[in-house]
Amino acid sequence: MEAGGRTALCVCSILFMLTDVSPDFIHVPLSIHHGIEGESVLLSVETRFPLDDVEIQGTWSHTGPSGVRTTLADEGDYHLKLNIAFHNETGLVIKEERTVHVTVDVPVSTPVVEKSPSYAVVEDKANVTWTCSVERGTRVVFQWLRDNVALDLRDGYRFSRDNSTLVIAPVRKEDRGSYRCVAGNAVSRGRASRAVELNVYYGPYNLEVNSGQGLRTGEVFTINPGELVFFECQADSNPPNSYVWISKSRNATVITEGPRLEVRSYKLAQAEEYLCRAFNNVTQKQNEAQFTLVVASLGTGKEKHSQAGGYLSPLAAITVSSLFVIGCMLLFFLRRTCHPKRVLMSIYNRPLSEQKRPHRSGHEDATEDFGIYEFVSIPGKMESAQASCRSLARLESVQDMHTTIYDVIGHVPETPSQSLLN
Repeated sequence: MEAGGRTALCVCSILFMLTDVSPDFIHVPLSIHHGIEGESVLLSVETRFPLDDVEIQGTWSHTGPSGVRTTLADEGDYHLKLNIAFHNETGLVIKEERTVHVTVDVPVSTPVVEKSPSYAVVEDKANVTWTCSVERGTRVVFQWLRDNVALDLRDGYRFSRDNSTLVIAPVRKEDRGSYRCVAGNAVSRGRASRAVELNVYYGPYNLEVNSGQGLRTGEVFTINPGELVFFECQADSNPPNSYVWISKSRNATVITEGPRLEVRSYKLAQAEEYLCRAFNNVTQKQNEAQFTLVVASLGTGKEKHSQAGGYLSPLAAITVSSLFVIGCMLLFFLRRTCHPKRVLMSIYNRPLSEQKRPHRSGHEDATEDFGIYEFVSIPGKMESAQASCRSLARLESVQDMHTTIYDVIGHVPETPSQSLLN
């Protein structure tokens, strides 16, 4: 073992006795050993023959990067030479040689990531270079992560030979996110750096105009007359866009600015065309969305009208049914109280003295005899009934049909009435 800041290397030979004899008298479990600077490494050797009456002699030698073989050193190839002499009836002497490679590394410190340029960049116009470095560590292996997902080779990504440098050229919208670097080697597990954000200016993309009112069909919005409607213009962009609303029906007049448009339908003609324009002040890109606004009655097509109609229909049915019942009751009451036959019989049943009172003009008490009259025949009184009919037959003209009820009664002879009453 050597001092002076060099690796303290302890080489030992461990011999295990096995019961079965193998064509290989010795076995080295590991052909490569990874050592840590300043710590010891144990190189083990196994025997595959009984150790009774056996004499073993061996040496270790080291060959460094320069190719010079020494007895012991640090990193490099270690050669083992053995002479095995069996003190039995065979007197067999065997020579065995093996080689073990030893590496010595320094554990890796926490990596640090740097980005150039350090500020936000514009898509399709700038390149970004990432650099990952460590203060300590040998034979370091680097890996890059974006949003905790390992980056693979693709168009626009370029890596250095040891992966310590990543170049994105040109930067795109999809490249934005949180970047980390993971560093490790044979004697230390991977250690991650802190996250560094990549801010990319892009857009506007996917511009849309929406409204929660009216009826939309494609790029046509239909609203009710007199309705107040709000439209929202949205696009994917970084930084946020500036918006302007333009009326194409009014010679491309700018109506207002901002993401929201308010329209009062009573100020519109039958149909008007509008345009929303989004502009990104950093990327100097813009996008437009055009739509048509139509003012027309939507009727009961909307849900709220359907619901209102659902409440009015039962009320209308109840009203109509109530009126029908009331009408039937009034008709029954009138028919019951003003039946023609009953009115006629009430006249015939008057006292005789009242019937033979002096003749009136026919209009003095007409209100007492007002009603609808029906002339009927009474069994056994056919002669009197026929006389009454003959008396009524004198009303030949159409004008007589419109005379008062009292005039009609005045044509009934008194004698037949007496016969009817008898």
